[in-house]
Amino acid sequence: ITLSQTLDLIRATVSVVEDEVDGMGSADEAQVLREAVLRYSREIAFAAAQVYAQAAESRGAWDARLEALVVDAVLRGEADDSMQSRATALGWGSVAHVTVVAGRTPTGATAYTGESIRRAARRIGAEALAAVQRRRLVVILGGTTDALKSASALSGEFGDGPIVVGPTVPHLFAAGRSARAALNGLSAAPAWPQAPRPVLADELLPERVLVGDDRARRQLVDRIANPLRANATLLHTAESFLEVGGLEATARVLFVHPNTVRYRIGRIAELTGYDLAHPRDGYAVRLALALAAVQ
Repeated sequence: ITLSQTLDLIRATVSVVEDEVDGMGSADEAQVLREAVLRYSREIAFAAAQVYAQAAESRGAWDARLEALVVDAVLRGEADDSMQSRATALGWGSVAHVTVVAGRTPTGATAYTGESIRRAARRIGAEALAAVQRRRLVVILGGTTDALKSASALSGEFGDGPIVVGPTVPHLFAAGRSARAALNGLSAAPAWPQAPRPVLADELLPERVLVGDDRARRQLVDRIANPLRANATLLHTAESFLEVGGLEATARVLFVHPNTVRYRIGRIAELTGYDLAHPRDGYAVRLALALAAVQ
């Protein structure tokens, strides 16, 4: 029976006894009976509360174990039947727009970190699963349309250091890709000390290449090197600009007007999404061309 039903039973019992107590004996005995019923109701109420509190704690501990198993399965890319059943038990069977966020564990006690994150996620209209893995805190967000904004709202739940947001995937069973990007990004983030907090894993592609992320390597080559290699003029312009730096110097090397170089750099930005005039973007383009050259 539910806690509400238990309380109704106690309330009904006490009410009936109080209504009938006057006919059960003398006035002195009635007063004793009333006090006895009050003590009885108090003890029963506390005993019932203890039973249900223990049940709630057991359920909470069981849910926490399920949650840890689901997060671990996502990190290992094991979207099997057991994970599906566990996720469904946690209410995640139909949650869409899933993103994995990785950061450092907050200092101090972490026993209530997961519950704190879930409360914070509910305040922004999202669902969350969380797991503390030694010095790493992994959060799976669901039902969010702006993962970076949601991660920013939860940044206070993480410890110091970078927070990396993986790409958003359709559902939990495809979250392994987001998890790999977020975790590789977390490992690589120290190579970009000026990175925003939080930062998208896709913004850390050059750094992720440095830690051996093959997916990041392919993404850089596909986004930058391959489109440029399909246009010899833009490729030569990019290589020259990265080599000598500056519009005037590049124009002299290519024997063209500086405005022509400016136009081509704009075309490169439109084609790849990376602006050679920006130092970090230039670094990414240089790395992508180098990776393509050694394939």
